[in-house]
Amino acid sequence: VEDNIATLRPIAGTIARGKTKSQNNINKNLLLANAKERAEHLMLVDLARNDLSIIAKPGSVRVTQFMLPEDYSHVIHLVSNVTATLNDGISLADVLRHTFPAGTVSGAPKVRAIEIIDQLEDHPRGIYAGCVGYIGFNNTMDTCITIRTAVFSPQCSYVQAGAGIVYDSIPENEYQEIVNKLKALSVSLPFAKTNLTVKELA
Repeated sequence: VEDNIATLRPIAGTIARGKTKSQNNINKNLLLANAKERAEHLMLVDLARNDLSIIAKPGSVRVTQFMLPEDYSHVIHLVSNVTATLNDGISLADVLRHTFPAGTVSGAPKVRAIEIIDQLEDHPRGIYAGCVGYIGFNNTMDTCITIRTAVFSPQCSYVQAGAGIVYDSIPENEYQEIVNKLKALSVSLPFAKTNLTVKELA
């Protein structure tokens, strides 16, 4: 949130980065041509629009960037921007309350999807799928989803990532997507192991 404009960036649709520039461009085109990935992304753009419409001035919700492939360290994602002018009397806490959790980690329809997740997942997600960010004294807020996490403790250490499951998901492809997403974390873990001291929190 900045200057009374709220922006959500739905990120959904994933493919591995190519090893060369040419292969990377091919992978971007494959991602854009994948009907399942496009449908999943569109669903989450619509959910972002719906979330913002609750707190926005009427008619101010806009999709300012739609389904563009963006390079990340080990994967390519489809990314959109959805913006809205906040209605009078809407606080930053209201914005967070109405947009969290993000549709990319809950699904749609959001309330029912959360109920199903609560029934199916046999342990809490912890910090995974939460958010981290800041709220400024100048009425700005910037948050991001903890979409790939590594947790270290004296008792147990683990990494977390996920993939969006829809009607026509292929389990092997979703598993490979998770593997691709975790590559950046797996590269950083040896560094973290040798440069971090894990202390039990009191």
